[in-house]
Amino acid sequence: MKKIILLIGLICGMTMSCEDQLTIFPETSLSTPTFFKTEADFLQAVNGAYAPLRDIVNSRAWLLGEMHSDNTYYARNVLFGATEQQEDIADFAIPSDNGVTTNTHVYNQYVLDYQIIARTNQILETIDDAVFDESAKANLKGQALFLRAYAYFELVRYFGSVPLHLTPVTVRQEAALPLSSEEEIYAQIISDVEAAIPLLPPKSQQEAGRVTSGAARTLLANIFIIQQKWAEAETLLKEVVNSNEYILMPKYELAFSGNTDNKNNLESVFEVQFKEGPEGLNGNFLYSFLPRPISAEEVESITGTSNPQPVNGEGNNIPTPDIIAAYEDGDLRKDVSIGYITLSGGFWKDGTYPYIKKYAKTHSLHNNHGTNWPVYRYSEVLLFLAEVLNEQGKDGEAATYLNQVRSRAGLGTATGDLREAIFKERRVELAFENKRWFDLVRTGRAIDVITAYGNRIKANPSDYYYPGDAEPRGNAFSNISLFYALPAAEADLSPHF
Repeated sequence: MKKIILLIGLICGMTMSCEDQLTIFPETSLSTPTFFKTEADFLQAVNGAYAPLRDIVNSRAWLLGEMHSDNTYYARNVLFGATEQQEDIADFAIPSDNGVTTNTHVYNQYVLDYQIIARTNQILETIDDAVFDESAKANLKGQALFLRAYAYFELVRYFGSVPLHLTPVTVRQEAALPLSSEEEIYAQIISDVEAAIPLLPPKSQQEAGRVTSGAARTLLANIFIIQQKWAEAETLLKEVVNSNEYILMPKYELAFSGNTDNKNNLESVFEVQFKEGPEGLNGNFLYSFLPRPISAEEVESITGTSNPQPVNGEGNNIPTPDIIAAYEDGDLRKDVSIGYITLSGGFWKDGTYPYIKKYAKTHSLHNNHGTNWPVYRYSEVLLFLAEVLNEQGKDGEAATYLNQVRSRAGLGTATGDLREAIFKERRVELAFENKRWFDLVRTGRAIDVITAYGNRIKANPSDYYYPGDAEPRGNAFSNISLFYALPAAEADLSPHF
């Protein structure tokens, strides 16, 4: 683990990740007292702690979350060949040995979360002793606490037990810690978020794109829901609702960032920031989601770019027939979320594939866009609140919040079992936002749902984008488990796993 948490590497990483210019001292003079002194220093350090989130949501989270569910799959390009690292995730076939795996996407997720942890540990170790405006200090400390908590929240949901680092690592001997239990990790996350809430300003008083007290309350409620602490989650969620800081945007499509506009809108509780251009702050996740091979003209029909280029390789995160069928008749979200394109060089049936449309915002530069990624939206707050109320037998009140979300989608009052209605509503409202896998796990449905899904794919591969007579690999759906194995590269550096 020395690669991600040694102090010199940490500080060098910050100087490269921060958006503002930083005077770089000679390596021999880099130290905590030198680097962390002023408000500007801490602001830059907090900016550096946000930076790994871009890589996480751009290149990892949709693989480990959405495509590791029954919402999306991959689309084979027979001219390109296999892409086992992605396929293993979608096929629940990641090879592991003694609790570790060589899957590169699992490794990169792990490393990026610990980058956030290392950077926030350095901030939290030193910020109390720094002398600058107390309100600014509280805000920055609250952001650091939230980001550390969120990184551990990702790790505990992906891996279960992980090392718990709460102080900066300055020597190699401190780099490898034993695995802490899920209970210990969640206890620390709760402690951090509870400390962050009173330090963070509300959305209306916070700089756009930074975490807020509303985001922290939503994260903490999410954790309490996993732990089935329904009353505690209800209190937090009602504070978010009663803050009057958020609304449902009048149309579903307006809930999502454009390339340069509509960012951090009134429905946004927290989203990861991207900016089109050459500064290295752009995303390109939309291009990862395109079916392939796709010509330049076909790319342009989706992206509107002035310099479209053909894209080869294998299509990832393609909406499954299962998620398409999950929308009720008349649901306005379906056509916003899912589009269709006919590829002149496509290999599946007539070449007409579905693709994730909700992020397909017009932009200028090929493979370079500024669309933000939603982490929490107000609609999810309402669905969380409906869930926790229902679990406490408050069905009438729960239905009110559920039906607010359904009404915007052009749907009437939910019928049938309310728990199932809420669960199904989460699937379509939050489709392609990396929620489905975690919902399956926390509700105890993951093994059964994915087993049945795998059987459907193996029985009818042509329904799931396999061309011609192609069939799933022999190891497909052979390793359905609730957690990912830990990265083998990190195990090489630690005696504890």
